[in-house]
Amino acid sequence: MTDRTLPPGLHRDTLAVRTALDKSQYGENSEALFLTSSFVQPDAETSARRFAGTEEGYTYTRTSNPTVTSFERRLAALEGTESAIAASSGMGAILMMCMGLLKAGDHVVCSRSVFGSTLNLIGRDFGKFGVETTFVSQTDIAEWKSAMRPNTKLLFAETPTNPLTDVCDIRALADLAHSGNALLVVDNCFCSPALQRPTEFGADLVIHSGTKYLDGQGRVLAGAICGPNKYMDIFATVVRTAGMALSPFNAWVVLKGLETLGIRMQAHCAGALALAQWLETQPGVARVYYPGLASHPQHELAMRQQSGQGGAVVSFDVPGHTPEESRANAFHVIDSTRVLSVTANLGDTKTTITHPATTSHGRLSEAQRQAAGIGQGLIRIAVGLDHIDDIRTDLLRGLDTMGSKA
Repeated sequence: MTDRTLPPGLHRDTLAVRTALDKSQYGENSEALFLTSSFVQPDAETSARRFAGTEEGYTYTRTSNPTVTSFERRLAALEGTESAIAASSGMGAILMMCMGLLKAGDHVVCSRSVFGSTLNLIGRDFGKFGVETTFVSQTDIAEWKSAMRPNTKLLFAETPTNPLTDVCDIRALADLAHSGNALLVVDNCFCSPALQRPTEFGADLVIHSGTKYLDGQGRVLAGAICGPNKYMDIFATVVRTAGMALSPFNAWVVLKGLETLGIRMQAHCAGALALAQWLETQPGVARVYYPGLASHPQHELAMRQQSGQGGAVVSFDVPGHTPEESRANAFHVIDSTRVLSVTANLGDTKTTITHPATTSHGRLSEAQRQAAGIGQGLIRIAVGLDHIDDIRTDLLRGLDTMGSKA
């Protein structure tokens, strides 16, 4: 039994529930989970052709698996790319990208505001192998341009950034990259394809941590790269040899999570906007970072790139006369909550709260944190599906009782 071919022009919400491999002979409506490490071949000759790559067919789950393929096809359909390749985590996807595209002597230009582990992987770890990285302002295109070299192979940005929600101009960076025969890679974790498709603005490759909004319930780790087929072939070789393969079970969980991505992101964004607007009125809050606010420096750009939505992550500063006092106040607000989950994950149905300087960016040097604008008074909230009134009440437990609001 096979599915009918899907007609062109379907909405992303429909693609999110329909795109997958054909049904098996049993005609299951919910996609099947293939929990197997290997696949039996009909004969030795067929096995030889499939292992050589001259004939399509599944051989070993480290290289491909039907459930993983369904996830890849669905995500590619949502991103509007030719294909996608899965990884064991978001960082695994970035590692796969670097291993597939970079070599000793290459140069990378990267936003200094990206996720802390990304900063360390690209700037420190690949530096050991002769890849040089220049870190620049997320929003200053002139800095990106001045950092370009003849050996620059790729530009890397996430937009919005974690945790300050800085938004880069994807089209401007794509034009700059292509003028220097380089690629633009965009981490689309915060927005997901429900809000933003970076390739529509010229990006060459899109990175995802499926652990976040693609899953949507904080259950499993997953990652992926979306883009043209010619790059997926390169990355497939990396996965085969390096082994950052996505497990079939995790692929199935995220595959099913994609079915509700659109409706979840609308609810997340509505809650986040309401929270951000409320935080701006609180005397215990020094500054709010959220692209959906008119006060955000890149608000208009964000609205153009993100389907008119601000996303689901809101960060804010609590005051203090010294960094130590700011940190104490931030810890007080976090520790006073009784509903929000104190965890560094995001993209969950449950609203999460964390202190970036000691968690997601805790392994960076103080100089790196300062360069990225991450102070000790910064708090990040990933708005889930909790009622907004309960989120506000929970935050007031700490905001109204801080030792210093000066």
